[in-house]
Amino acid sequence: MIKTIRQFFEKNIKLPDKSPEKLPEHSLHVATAALLIEMMRSDASVSEAERETITDIIRLKLDLTAEEISELLKLAEEELWKSTGYYEFTSLINKGFSYEQKVMVIEHLWEVSFADKKVDKHEEHMVRKIADLLYVAHNDFINAKLRVRNKSEQQ
Repeated sequence: MIKTIRQFFEKNIKLPDKSPEKLPEHSLHVATAALLIEMMRSDASVSEAERETITDIIRLKLDLTAEEISELLKLAEEELWKSTGYYEFTSLINKGFSYEQKVMVIEHLWEVSFADKKVDKHEEHMVRKIADLLYVAHNDFINAKLRVRNKSEQQ
């Protein structure tokens, strides 16, 4: 799946500026998008609320068109049951994101998890695993979860 997502971005997403400074930022956004898509498919069902949350986050972070977002999600769904690894994405994030940005990635993962108003054990495990791979402290992992849960309960 990760290879398919990477190929999609390389084929369809044009970088606004091909300067070397922009390439790492683009790679970081791709890595973040891939983790969000993996979060959506981590439990046995993909809800419309999760899909909408992913779409909103990707649109805000990557500035993709609705068609590009739809194609990316379609590719992810086609690969739904194939195994994947997170290291190539988390290693990019570790190199390129500040600690605060890594906490924000964890918060976005929680947003996807809480989108359907229930947190599956597989979703929680995935967020915990990625938080560990991003070296996010446990208290920040919990605080991100609580912020998103509180926001979710108010909606």
